[in-house]
Parts: sequence; structure tokens; C-alpha cells
Amino acid sequence: MKLLRTYFSVFVSILIFLTATTSYAAEPLDEVKNVVKEYYYKDVPDSVLSSTTIQDLTRQLDPYSVYMTREEYESFVSAIERKLVGIGITIEEHEKGVKITSVIKGGPAEKGGLMAGDIILSVNGKKLAGESVQTAITLITGEANTAVTLEFYRATTNSTSTKTLIREVIELPNVEKMQLAGNIGYIRLNSFSLNAGDEIQTAISSMPGIKGWIFDLRSNPGGYVSAAQDVLGLFPKVQDAFKLTYKGNVSYSYKPIKQKLTWNAPVSLLINSMSASASEMTAVSVKDQQAGKIYGQISYGKGVMQSLFSLSDQSVLKLTTAEFFGPNGTAVQGKGVKPDVLTPIGKELVYSHRDFLLSELKNYTKLPDLKNVPTNKVFTIKMNSSMNWKDLKNSDVSLIELGDKEQAVRIQTSTNKQLKVIPVKPLKSSASYLLIIHPNWKNQHNKKMQHGAYLEVTVRCQR
Repeated sequence: MKLLRTYFSVFVSILIFLTATTSYAAEPLDEVKNVVKEYYYKDVPDSVLSSTTIQDLTRQLDPYSVYMTREEYESFVSAIERKLVGIGITIEEHEKGVKITSVIKGGPAEKGGLMAGDIILSVNGKKLAGESVQTAITLITGEANTAVTLEFYRATTNSTSTKTLIREVIELPNVEKMQLAGNIGYIRLNSFSLNAGDEIQTAISSMPGIKGWIFDLRSNPGGYVSAAQDVLGLFPKVQDAFKLTYKGNVSYSYKPIKQKLTWNAPVSLLINSMSASASEMTAVSVKDQQAGKIYGQISYGKGVMQSLFSLSDQSVLKLTTAEFFGPNGTAVQGKGVKPDVLTPIGKELVYSHRDFLLSELKNYTKLPDLKNVPTNKVFTIKMNSSMNWKDLKNSDVSLIELGDKEQAVRIQTSTNKQLKVIPVKPLKSSASYLLIIHPNWKNQHNKKMQHGAYLEVTVRCQR
């Protein structure tokens, strides 16, 4: 038996790896019992250790302790490293089957209409109730260009549907980036893979002149412990990474692994109810040390760590070996991490981007909000005195889609006291915007505006 690696991961992940065949003949049961007895983070009753199969034993431990064949382990590692083949979803166990936690953009599942929150009830007629995530993966996975039929339940419509999808090769970037309006950098990490720290540093270096960073860990299921330490090493204010409590209530504190390049501006961190394990460890460490502001919803609440043990037949036992805590002793297991700013679901990026932008507008006057405007809205700006519009420029007004980029506008004068701001493209349905009037204008007496102004705009939903 050999310890392979420790990691924080709750979902065995992207439901589409390489084909795996499950066979539990000649299980190394005695090896597993010895490992559990020595390393499981809680005392294990003799009744559990007397189980006659590995599956019976692990089911009595916790949801995260699982036995994997060599093929299943290879698929598991491929998931963490984002090397996937399949339909493009992440899953977790559910009493009725397996629950979809996220759907990969452009994958077969999204194209087939599946959504996060859907519960897969059966695969090719095989019911999943009571089955493990590994079993579901085995049933759903297969070679590229082959078909799989899923029966799933959707709670929002209280309906059950059946879809046949074609498995595909899916290229999954682990780090996604974008420069938002106002020189705000956005970086999303999808998995705590071994090279996560390096990939984030590459993204940081590609966006010079950033005034603030938004680090997105929404629906990130976790990954390796060392990757979590690398990621925490990107935060200048993080001096301690986490605490681990092992069997016998033995605790150790761990340091972040300092990186060559760090966040060079204030950081906002995004989490949601599907941010788990390493994501939660990062969030609780940042919160304990006030190293950034956290936006979103309370996270998943998976505060235990697993270790991977290689067995004599090349199978692997994934076993819970420790509970983790924030540097200040803040518990995560069963509680999750509460954000500093609670936001509506799906509005985490909007809120954090808005706060960064407003921090640059402290000397601007806030005008009344405009709510539920149409997508073809034309904005009318009225001044309290006659203006000299001779040097008027389109750049004097900024229309920023929150969570995205600045939108092009045309300015058209109506009278010497009034002008219109016309978006070049229609506004997006249900989107939020900031309309900013910069203090660049002069009145007819050549007196410059004392302050700029801004207003918040929400667009009505159009179906």
C-alpha cells in the first residue's frame, strides 16, 4: 500500500471520462481494513471493520471515502486535470440518483438541454438510486461518438424527461480570464489541478494595469491540497493556509506556498453553494485573514480531506483522513463559508464588479436608478443650465455592462440643455449597467462641471 496524494475534492467530477470497467472480484479487503483502521480520521467500530466487501465498508464511513479500480482512478485524475471525454457535466450523489452541479458550455449536455440541478435517475435504463458517483460515471462514460440515454428529473418544472446524447471529446480550460470594464481583471479557476497556481500567474501577467481582481471559484469542486496551498500563496495577506485535524484529534497548521507572482491589486472572491473542498479552504483562509472580499452564497460545506492509497492490485482507496479548518480555527464541515456580501444566485460577478467600479466614483453624484428598461432604451440627460456642446465626445459618457465590458454609445444633442445617449447595440435582456457621465463638459459661460454623475440601470427580462 502506498499513499498517492492528498486532496480536497467533493465531486468525482466531470461525468465523462475515458471508458472505465468496474470489477470488484478479488478485492483487497484486508488491505482496505488495515488502511481504514490506521488512517480514517475518526474511530471506526468493529462492526464496520467486519464488513465482507469494500463497498459495504466504505458506505458506512462517509460520502467521500470510495474504493476505485485502476481505471476509475485514472478517470478520476483526468477529471481533476480537466482531461475529459463525455457529455460535459459535473455531478454529486443524490438519494434519487446523481445531481448535476454544473454543465459545461458547448458540451453535449448543454446542447441537449440539461441544466445544473437536474437529477439523473437512470442511464440506459439502469436506475441510479442508491448508487455511487463512480457507478454513475461508469454507466455514463464511453467512447467518443457513442450514444447514452439519460432519464432526469427537473424540480423547477416537476417533470421527468429522457434525452439521448452523443459523447464528445471536450477541451476544458482550467483557467478562464477576461478584462472587464474599468480595468478589472476576471480569472476563473475550474479545478485545483497540480498546475493551477502557475496557470493563474500566467493569467495575471497577461493583464497589466489592473485596478482590481475578481477570482471566481463558483462551482469549483476542489482538487489537490498542494494546489490549494499554491493558490493561497497568491494572496499577499495570507500568512497561514489552513489547519488539519487527523485521527486522535492531532492538529497541524500549514503555510501557503508563496508564488513568484501574486495578486497586485485588491481581490474579490466569488463562491456559491457548489464551491467545495479546496474552494472552501481558499475562501475560509482568505476570510479569516481579511485577504479579500467574498461574494456569493454559503458554500457547499465539505470540510474534510481525502488521501489516496494505492493497493496491491493497483486499485485505489480514497479515504477521509482529516478535517480542515481556517487559520483561525473556523470550521467548514457541514457549515460552509459565508460570504462577506451575500448576493442573489447568478449575480456574484455583477455585484463584485459594481463595487469595484463604484469605488472609483466616490466624487460622482448618484442619480436615481432606472429599472426594467427596454433593450432599445435611449437615455436622455438633462442639465440644469445651458451647455456648450462644441467639444462633446462619445467618450464623455460610459455605458458599462456589469460583469462585462463597456458598451459603445452615440451622443446626440437635443437642445442646449439636453442630449441623448444611444447604445450602438441593444441592451441585453435582464442585464445590469452603469451609465457614467464624466465631468468633462462646460456650460455656455465656460464653467466646467464640478462633479460627474452615474446611475444604475437594469434591463427587463425578454423571453
